[in-house]
Amino acid sequence: AVANLELVCECFHVPFQSGDDDVLKYMRRGYTFDSYMRIIDRIKNIAGEDASICGDVIVGFPGETDEAFQNTMRLMEAVKFDNLNTFAYSPRPNTEAAHWTNQVPEDVKSDRLQQIQRLATQHATERSARYLHRNMEVLVEERNPKIPNQVMGRTRQGRQVFFEGDITELLGRLVNVKILETRPWSLTGEMVVGP
Repeated sequence: AVANLELVCECFHVPFQSGDDDVLKYMRRGYTFDSYMRIIDRIKNIAGEDASICGDVIVGFPGETDEAFQNTMRLMEAVKFDNLNTFAYSPRPNTEAAHWTNQVPEDVKSDRLQQIQRLATQHATERSARYLHRNMEVLVEERNPKIPNQVMGRTRQGRQVFFEGDITELLGRLVNVKILETRPWSLTGEMVVGP
């Protein structure tokens, strides 16, 4: 649908939870590192390299070894997510995993969470940099609550863009914005008027 429908944006949320096949099996996810990567490759082949890939990851699931954690880091390096929601496992009442004896110590979970957050920020920074000095189509969504003369919108890839403008005139409109500054999860630019 993305390749054929102009109204569908190139932004995909594809949770992976772990990059390790054993941990995925413990979680009963029903997929593997390789099958996940086939989905990512298909998205990139159809929607293009500019497509935004977002995901979710959990570190410290019971039984996650150092090697298993490194497999998660390897998956992150292979995909280079535009945005990644990161979590440390915490036991949930009435779940099997909460009673397993192979719980990962809290300090190890905390360290692993910090590592993936650093890597996620690095990748988001790299992915944002591809927009610098480009004109991007932006759908204006709201006023910037921190800077009254700015509005916020999103690119077709779901990246937030801030630029000067009057919300009463621009709300809900598609406008072109030249990107002048990039940050890990947002962009700043100026509206381009005319051809």
